Amino acid sequence: MPDPTVPPTPPVPLDALLARADLGLRRIAGPADPAVVVHWAHTSEMADPYPYLLGGELLLSAGVHVPDGAGAGYFDAYVSRIVAAGGAALGFGVAPVHDTVPGALVEACEMHGLPLVEVPPRTTFSAVARALWQLMAQARTAELRRVTEAQQSLATAAARPDPVPSVLQQLARRLGGRAVLYGPEGTRLAGAGPEPGEEVRTALAKLAEVVRPSGQEPSDVRPSSASDTVAGTRLVAHALGNGEGFVLGTAAPQRDAGDHTIASVAAVLLSLLTGERHSGSGAGRSFALVRLLLGAAPAEVAPLLGGDRWRVVHGRPDGRAAPDPVAASALGAALGSSLVDVAGEVVRVLVPDGRAVDRVPGWTLGVSAAAAPRDWPVADSQAARAL
Repeated sequence: MPDPTVPPTPPVPLDALLARADLGLRRIAGPADPAVVVHWAHTSEMADPYPYLLGGELLLSAGVHVPDGAGAGYFDAYVSRIVAAGGAALGFGVAPVHDTVPGALVEACEMHGLPLVEVPPRTTFSAVARALWQLMAQARTAELRRVTEAQQSLATAAARPDPVPSVLQQLARRLGGRAVLYGPEGTRLAGAGPEPGEEVRTALAKLAEVVRPSGQEPSDVRPSSASDTVAGTRLVAHALGNGEGFVLGTAAPQRDAGDHTIASVAAVLLSLLTGERHSGSGAGRSFALVRLLLGAAPAEVAPLLGGDRWRVVHGRPDGRAAPDPVAASALGAALGSSLVDVAGEVVRVLVPDGRAVDRVPGWTLGVSAAAAPRDWPVADSQAARAL
């Protein structure tokens, strides 16, 4: 589950903030590590800021709290509390209280490995915070653009004649790593992207077993996803939602913003694709479509779809633009059916009568009464009115 103390906006590298020429910030102590990121800015003049920090902050202070004659012991305790609270860096404002950054503070930050940034007199703390939010907004926009482009490419890949290899290939390219589909018995069915070393391959296969349903005791609840890091490679395993034991595994050298969303979209698509192939329902739908095109009545082909009575569901996404094929497939997966149609701003889904239609977060649904194939047009109208 996401950490409630971490904001939904992507963090900003401290180096990106230091690169802003208009701020004039200067790192004067602590590690020059490009991996240091800032989640937010917080101003405090408390001698002990620990109770007021959530972690990941650029803590800004003008040193009002520093008593006259403070020595190394005071600054050591002050910096150690910031580090214990998970602070990302300390920004010390020069003026109006101090003409320079106290030398004992520089030494304490160096000793505890906390980046210390000098804020010049011309730069207000509000300007630093505003610059941080601007950088976060830019990063968020770039992340959303990347996710949207990935969703479109994955949906296109799923429509190809060889959908499973195509989806894996697109996912591997978007993540910059390896994507593998494991079968119910743990065998590698397909893969795409650079082949990692033996250690990573073995670790990813073991991680897949963590999320694969055992199919035995109901109390044996497995997580839907799991992650690990081996040999500097980020590993993630996703249990596919068809309940047949298929698992998607990914291995990438780094974790970028949006990776989890992109992999989740691929997992939904692969759930639909593997569910169709494993159950034979995909072939049944193809037979039904051909017979309809050749003039057969709906009542004659309905048994090929797996049931005699069906409900029609109309769904509209809450507070979002018109649904795309990926969103429509996700709704169908949530309702347990891949018989999905996108009609303008509404998604229509055919659901077997015996399958319960529950609420789906993010969607408003209209549901018809169960109907035989000859009454599907009436059920479609009912669902539209219910919506």
